[in-house]
Amino acid sequence: MNPIIENFTGMNALSDQVVAMDMLISAKSGVRNYAMAVTEAGTPEIKEILTRHLVEALDFHEQLSAYIAEKGWYHAWDTNKQISLDLNNIETALNLPTL
Repeated sequence: MNPIIENFTGMNALSDQVVAMDMLISAKSGVRNYAMAVTEAGTPEIKEILTRHLVEALDFHEQLSAYIAEKGWYHAWDTNKQISLDLNNIETALNLPTL
């Protein structure tokens, strides 16, 4: 979206939220994939390398989760707040003007 339109409509913050949530989904997928790869490793050396990558992926996920929770974009431990936020985001998306 055009930055001028984003600022005018207030969508710039929502765009940041969308990018952050997409990164979180990707981080979760990475953790899952590394965990499966560790269990399938053919040698101890490969298992060690994959385990290091898994730990790094977990650290990144933790940092990103803390960041988006601090911003108020993610409520992992409060289901009612998260549902409310998700419904609000859905309503916002449905009301976006088509360009």
